[in-house]
Amino acid sequence: MKHKRIATVATAAALTLALGACGGDAGGASGGAYPSEDMDWTIAFGPGGGNDIMARTMVDILQRDELYPENIRVENREGGSGATGWGYLLGQAGEGYGISTTSGSFITTPLQADTGWTPTDFTPVGLLAADNALLIGSGKADFQTYDEWVDYATEKGSVVVGGIGTVNVDYILQQMIADAEGYEIEYVPYNEEGQMQTSLLSGAIDTMISNPGSIMGQVEAGQVTPLLFTGPERLEALPDVPTGEENDIADMPSMPRGLILPPDAPEEAQEWWIETMQEVVETDAWQEYLDENFLLEDERWGEDFTSYLDETQSSFEDQLTELGAL
Repeated sequence: MKHKRIATVATAAALTLALGACGGDAGGASGGAYPSEDMDWTIAFGPGGGNDIMARTMVDILQRDELYPENIRVENREGGSGATGWGYLLGQAGEGYGISTTSGSFITTPLQADTGWTPTDFTPVGLLAADNALLIGSGKADFQTYDEWVDYATEKGSVVVGGIGTVNVDYILQQMIADAEGYEIEYVPYNEEGQMQTSLLSGAIDTMISNPGSIMGQVEAGQVTPLLFTGPERLEALPDVPTGEENDIADMPSMPRGLILPPDAPEEAQEWWIETMQEVVETDAWQEYLDENFLLEDERWGEDFTSYLDETQSSFEDQLTELGAL
C-alpha cells in the first residue's frame, strides 16, 4: 500500500541536537545523562485497540534496535475515555521518565469532563500518523453493505452503536453518519476493543467504529463486515467498501496518533525523544506497521505538534457543538 507523508519542520534545536549533548538532570532521582532510568509507558486504553497496537509497536522497535538503553515498562491504564491514563501521566509533571501515546480522546475528553488538564499542558514529542476508521457490522447481521445498513437503521428509526470513548472521534463519526442518513443513535462507549467486539457479535450493539489495523483479522475471518471507510479514498484491501465522501459525508475526522511526555518535562528528555522517534519512523518495522494498519504518515514534531493539538481541539469542539454533544 502506498502512503503519503506529511512532514512539518520542527524547531532547529530539536532537529540538530546531538545525543551526546543531552546531560543534566532529566527528571529522575539519579540525574546524569538522559536517559539513565527505566521508562514508564502508559497506554490510556485497554489491549487490542489502535492506541495499544501503536504503543507496543514503538516499544518493540525501541527495544529491538537498542535505542532506549534501559527497560521500558508498558502498562494499560484504561478508564474515563483516556482520562485515567493521561491523568497518571499528569501526575509525573516535571519528570522525564513517563510517556504516553495519544488518540482522539486525548483531544475530546477534556472538552466534556473536568480532567484537570488540556492536551497542550503536556510536553509534545510528535504526531506520527493519522488513523482513519471503518463502520463495522456483525457478519451475521441482516445488513451486509452500507446501503443495507442505512435501510435497516432508517426503518428502525433508532439504533444502538458503539465506539471507544464517550465524546470521541468514534462518537463524532457515528453521529455524522446518522445525521447524514436520517436515523437516531444510542451511543455506547467502551474502553477496550475486545469488549466492543463482543457486544457487536452478541447483538448488544448494531454497529461499531474500529480502525482497520484493529479489525482486519476479524473481517478476513468473516466475523464482522466493513460497511463504510472514513478516509478520502477506498482501501486497497477493501475495494468494495465505500467512503463517507462517496455518500456525501464530508470532513470525517481521523484519529491522531502521537506521543507525549508529562507536563514540564526536562528539555533534554523532549529533545532526546524527538530525535529518537525520528529514527524510529525511518525503520522498516515502522513502515510495515503503517502499511499493515492502513495509517497515513503525518509527522509534526515538538511545538508543531502542540499547534496541531490546539487547532484540532478547536475543530472537534465546533463539530461536537454542532452535533449537540457539548
